[in-house]
Amino acid sequence: MSDEEKAKKAAPAAVERTYEERLKACTVIARPMATKKQAKKLYKLVKKSAGAKSVRRGVKEVVKGLRKGVKGVCVIAGDISPIDVITHLPVYCEENEVRYMYVPSKQDLGAAASTKRPTSCVLITPKPGFDSQDLYTEVEAMCAEEESQVPRL
Repeated sequence: MSDEEKAKKAAPAAVERTYEERLKACTVIARPMATKKQAKKLYKLVKKSAGAKSVRRGVKEVVKGLRKGVKGVCVIAGDISPIDVITHLPVYCEENEVRYMYVPSKQDLGAAASTKRPTSCVLITPKPGFDSQDLYTEVEAMCAEEESQVPRL
């Protein structure tokens, strides 16, 4: 047996899950959830923002940014367990008037943010001269529209 055959046998093939399968793993508080098309736009914006170094990754960095009053768009993964890790983020976002939206997969969010690890949330804070400002504006408007449809208690 050659080395290549051994490597193929040892490493399981990565199974690509569909959007619908990923939605099933999401928590009950993950509202507003991005549709398939919206999720694609959000991942595209996260990827461009990561390249421009205008993204904060992880709960600790995002909360720190929100406390400092940084404005932007927060993208939160909906399949986080335990749920307590992210339950406070929407409250912080609403208090600071930061738009937010959930996506179904932390793996996809981490990949879009140019990290090897899954990421629970990112805060996109465009700097002056951000080359994808039109995409950012479109996503911000999309998040505002979806947030308005979420029932408040």
